[in-house]
Amino acid sequence: MIRILDIAQKDLLQILRDRKTLMFLLIMPIAFTLFFSIAFGGAGQSNSDARLPVGFLDQDQSALSGELGKVLAGSTVIRLDQNAQRVPADLDKLVADEKQAAAMIIPAGYGQSILDGTPLKLIVITDPSKPTTSTVENEILIASQRLTSAARIAQIAAQTTQDPTAFVSALADALAAWQNPPIRLDQTASVAVKVQSTNAMSAAHSSPGMMLQFAIAGLITAATVIVAERKSRSLQRLLTTATSRVHILVGHYLAMFALIFSQFVVLMLFGKLFLGVDYLRLPAATLLVAAAAAACISALGLLIGVFSKSEEQTIVLVMIPMFVLSGLGGAWMPLEYTGAAFQTIGHASPIAWAMDGFQNIVIRGLGFNSVLIPAAVLMGYALLFFALAVWRFWSAEEK
Repeated sequence: MIRILDIAQKDLLQILRDRKTLMFLLIMPIAFTLFFSIAFGGAGQSNSDARLPVGFLDQDQSALSGELGKVLAGSTVIRLDQNAQRVPADLDKLVADEKQAAAMIIPAGYGQSILDGTPLKLIVITDPSKPTTSTVENEILIASQRLTSAARIAQIAAQTTQDPTAFVSALADALAAWQNPPIRLDQTASVAVKVQSTNAMSAAHSSPGMMLQFAIAGLITAATVIVAERKSRSLQRLLTTATSRVHILVGHYLAMFALIFSQFVVLMLFGKLFLGVDYLRLPAATLLVAAAAAACISALGLLIGVFSKSEEQTIVLVMIPMFVLSGLGGAWMPLEYTGAAFQTIGHASPIAWAMDGFQNIVIRGLGFNSVLIPAAVLMGYALLFFALAVWRFWSAEEK
């Protein structure tokens, strides 16, 4: 055991002398976490209006066209952008320049056409290639149908009472009824999940994603230690002593594990204190996932170090799995945004299981049991990588 600790201590001292280690383990993950948080979460946008901006021009200026504007103004999907000085050509340009998601024009005579039972079509300016187009069109269609139905109910009420003035109050009551339907769906969030800001929700994905990606990048220095030992013949001389091959491999592995697990702890504390990522909601579960991920990545680093014959080859063998495993595993973009086939393929990457474990805690608000399967899969990958490293080390040193 003393020999293992001596080898691990020697590796850690050698690794920490390299300035690139600090950059890959701490500086780069923090920088990229902040970058991805801004890119996908909109840092500083938590108080902004997230509704789609839609240009609005009322050429009718009737009571009913005004009511339609009020209905659309209360939408949770679109935000009306009104300017009485605009003409239709201005709205066309705003949509073409992507300054507005769409634009809507209420044609002259629209209000009277509803009363006549033959409502005119609203003019909607959109870009068919944009994914938001159907959303805007559906919202406008629903609002116009509500207005048409309310106007018809108000007409019936006025005819029944033979009081033309009853139309206005009946219309208001009918439109108000849409806001309080007899059947309503209420959503209740689990008390285990705290309501997080937009920044925190984005960081809850980017923080573990970048932490895992750059843990792999940090293997460059760690794996290079093994390569340097072999090139300097230190490894061969060590094998002539009482130190066994198992001691050598476990010592190198222990150094990598201590380095990566320490990196995870520091970055998780940074995420909690400065980004609002709730890693400490279930500390034991978080540490279990972190330990399993560190065990897996350390075993991968050991395998790369044993296979590599030069520093240049080490860099290539580290960078390729860093990008491939991170991209497939959802470190850059949540796998939930992709199709079922890509999600299945993505879970061939251990990064995907580590992301599942962290997100079950900080985003989904699940319990301790939710991290057991991801942790078990990560340990399975760790055993596979370690076994391959042992096989390669034995076969290489016998030559």
